Amino acid sequence: MYVLDTNVISELRSGKAQQSKAVREWAAAQPGNELYLSAITVMEMQIGAQLMERRDAAQGRILRSWNEKVFAEFEGRVLSFSEQTAMFCAPLHVPHKKSFRDSMIAAAALEHRFTVVTRNVGDFKMAGLKVANPWEHTA
Repeated sequence: MYVLDTNVISELRSGKAQQSKAVREWAAAQPGNELYLSAITVMEMQIGAQLMERRDAAQGRILRSWNEKVFAEFEGRVLSFSEQTAMFCAPLHVPHKKSFRDSMIAAAALEHRFTVVTRNVGDFKMAGLKVANPWEHTA
């Protein structure tokens, strides 16, 4: 099972300029029911849409519409951030603080024993966490 980082789900958006063929091939090779999002990625996607709406209302509406399609597609496959997840997250900040969003995504993956799929492998190099970089995928 896989938790897609925000950069991966964003890469899969139809019409995205300079899409990575490797990422699209990797995603196409995975059973859809094995792909999950974190509630943190949902938040990041919503923030992105709201920021876009402030800059360009039309593009913001397009991005928000795409988000809604993604959320519908992942219904039942969004990992929440619970009290239990927080217990996995806290140790990721000791002895060195990490990005809160990345550590929250990582904690959800650790809790469920999933692999994080991301381009930012270095941000997720944490004890016991499995990470995959689909930009390095070869068919």
